[in-house]
Formats: sequence, structure tokens, C-alpha cells
Amino acid sequence: MRTGKGILWLAWFCSLFFIVSAIAPSSSSAAYTPKARFDVNKMADMSDYDPTNFQNPTGDTIKIAIVATFSGPAAAVGEGFWLDASWAAHDINKRGGIMVDGKKKLIQLFKADTMSRPDQAKKICEQMVLQNGVKFLWGADGSHIVKVMNQVADKYKVIAVNMISLSEDLQDSKNFSRYAFMTWWQTSQVGRTFAYFFGQRKKEKKFYILCQDYVFGHEMAENFKKGLKEYYPEAQIVGEDYHKLFATDYAPYITKIKASGAEVVYTGDWDPDATNLLKQARAMGVKIPFAHIYMTNPATYNALGVEATKGLFLASPYATAAPYFRTQEQIKYRQIWQAAYKRFKPPYNSLTYSQGWDALSMEFYWLLSVIERAGSTDPEKIIKTWEGDSYEYINGHVKTMRACDHNTIQNTAVIEMVPPDQQKVAMNIPPHKWTDNYSWWGPTFIVPAEKVLPWMDPMLDRCKGKKPSDAN
Repeated sequence: MRTGKGILWLAWFCSLFFIVSAIAPSSSSAAYTPKARFDVNKMADMSDYDPTNFQNPTGDTIKIAIVATFSGPAAAVGEGFWLDASWAAHDINKRGGIMVDGKKKLIQLFKADTMSRPDQAKKICEQMVLQNGVKFLWGADGSHIVKVMNQVADKYKVIAVNMISLSEDLQDSKNFSRYAFMTWWQTSQVGRTFAYFFGQRKKEKKFYILCQDYVFGHEMAENFKKGLKEYYPEAQIVGEDYHKLFATDYAPYITKIKASGAEVVYTGDWDPDATNLLKQARAMGVKIPFAHIYMTNPATYNALGVEATKGLFLASPYATAAPYFRTQEQIKYRQIWQAAYKRFKPPYNSLTYSQGWDALSMEFYWLLSVIERAGSTDPEKIIKTWEGDSYEYINGHVKTMRACDHNTIQNTAVIEMVPPDQQKVAMNIPPHKWTDNYSWWGPTFIVPAEKVLPWMDPMLDRCKGKKPSDAN
């Protein structure tokens, strides 16, 4: 299924929010050699950074709207997005800004509260562009919201950046816009990542699929099944179920999982479903691994402890091979954010943010790098610079913007959660473990980009005659 509405309204709980700079040298092919890199040595002094009191400049600035849910039951989404964006903006502003159109300009951020509703998303995005003079829309939590954001960008000729939503139809022939860029990954890449990993591992063979009962959940399931046919045809799906959003009782599903003989549960669930499912499964004696992308909240892990979180498999479009800390620059970045976290005030001093937030901050840094290299906020110059661009994040991970459909080519990874005494395989600097309280990052399997290329719509004129691996 190529269509999809929302991926989640607690999207920022995704695995990448809690990644602590998984460090490795770039493994990109020549075709994807980075044109720019994040340089931690150029960072400003971040000792005064406070996400609850971001000092927003005014005047002649580069105006960027953070499109997210900032109010209501999903306000945590905007909270997380604001941390990611304001961290990078604070850094760049203290450096003196970015040279655009012949002068240095600071970054000004606006909160564009969508309230998780398409009608409100349209209203607030248009307000940002027409009243606030925003040139960039950065978000958003839910593919249905991203569609609206992209439509506004296309109408008013500003740049929209989808940095979290996974639905493939966002960049298909029906919905594609030259002004919209997708920097995250797709559901097809998630399914194929896990399928390739288990196909190479050849340890677990029986899988049970349990996802939320809406388009995203079904898309996640279908792409995993397609991936297994491609990379692990001898695997078996021993059960498949879908539950309503925000369920409270998972016992019927867990009972079926126990009876199925499954060796792994594959799920696309996000919080609160991810947390509740994992807690109830463990309480009912289900000890087999979950293969997931959102079951990663450190607060949940801390409550469950070491044994209950051991053996979980996390797929990531950001992590690199273990061990993670291989250069002084990357160790330096870890030390910078650790020092910042110790100073945070509520709500940012919670366990939720205790394992880092660099992945989506790097997404924001990529946008700022493109603006800087374009030397302008002119959308045509941004498009020209970003199409075919490759950028290397702090951890060595390289992302390449495919020119024809603005999807991102990249390696992916699967990480196994292991007890503290085994975490040194990844955490190779003192104290050689992430935590004493729960299982966390350990062995990391890298899936080469060519095995998980983003889907390309053959009906999109711009892509005709091209292969999915073609960056330009």
C-alpha cells in the first residue's frame, strides 16, 4: 500500500531521539560522497543553551517554522522538535549566523502548532508564510499533516522539510512538489531493513506481526512481508493482528502470540501503545524480542529493568557500526550535549531525553548547511543545492537527497539491546556502558543503502529512465 495518513502523534519518541552519536567512519560509496559534513569543532559555546528559554532573534533573519503539535495530548511532539531545532539554531546564532544574500543572518524559529489536525495545519502554515514571512517549514508529526505542509509550500513557493514521517506516497507522482524534501526514511525501508537483517542472521524464523489498525500500521506490516519475500523467503508469518490506537488491553493479542510459536514480534507501534504493549507482554511472560522502531523511551526501559528490555531489536536510519566512539570530535559532541542535559529544566531534564537528541538535530543542521551553501533563502537556489546533495552527520552517517523525487538514500541499521555488562561493544569509552538500569545499545548490524533504497514512483515524470540508486 502506497498511501498513508499519519505515522504517529508521538513521533519524536522514535528511536533516533535517544541515540547518543553512534560513531563510525563514513561508509558511503563514491556516488554518495558527502559534499558537506557537520564539524563539531566549529560549534559555539553551548553552556548557556536552554530549550525552555531560547533567545529568538528578530529583524532581518532566516525564518523557519517548526511544524508540530505543541498543544493538547500530543504536545510532547512539539516539545521534542523544539529541542532539536533550537539546539542547532542556538549554535549557529552564537557563531554569528549564516551568510545569505550578501549578509550574515541569524536563525529565527516559530512554533507552528498544528494541534494534530489537517485544517489547523493548513491555517497555521499559511499564517507562518503570509504573516510571519517564513521561508522554511520543518516538520511534521503525521503524514497527513506533512501533505498539508507540502501543499502550502508548493502554493506559496517556500521550502518544506519532512524530517519524521514515513509514508511513501508523500513523494509519489500525485503528491510530489519541487519545494518538498523528505530527509527521514520510508516504511518500505523499515520493512526491508528488518527482513535483510533477519535473513542474514538466520536465527529467528517465525514472526508475529502486531501493528496499529490504521494506514501506517498496515503499511508497516505489508512492507515487512514484502521484505521477507525478497531477503528471507524461508521465514514464516505465524500470526498477524491489528489493534485500535491507544488500546489498553493487549491480553488477547499477547495470548495469541504465546500460542503461535513466534520467535519475534514485529511492530510499528508508537507510544503510548508501544510502552503499554511491551509492559503487558513482559507481565504475561512473553520474553521473545520485539522488532520495532518506536519502542525506545528510556523512561519505559528504566521502569522495566534489564531483563525485560534485553534482546529488543531497533531499526534505525541514523546509527553506524559499533563501537560508536572512534574520533575525538565525536566524543567532544557527546560531552557537549551531556553537559547541556545536566543543566536542563523541566520538562527537558526527564529520563526521556537522557540518552541524547542528536539525530533530528542533525536533520536541522543539514537544512542549515544547504542554506549556507546555497548562499540564499531563494527556493530555487535551495532546490538546486539540495538535489543530489550528500551530508555527513556527527556520527559518520551519510544521507543523500535523491534529485528526482527528493527521497533520501542512506544506510540503515539494526541494533540489539543488551545488558550493561555487554554494552561495551558499542559504548567503547568510560564507563563502557550506557546505564546500569536497563538494556541498551549493543551489537549493531549495518544494512547497505543499495539493499534498502527508497521506493521511487515510476509514474513520476522526473524519475523516468532513472534507477532508485541514481542520486542525480
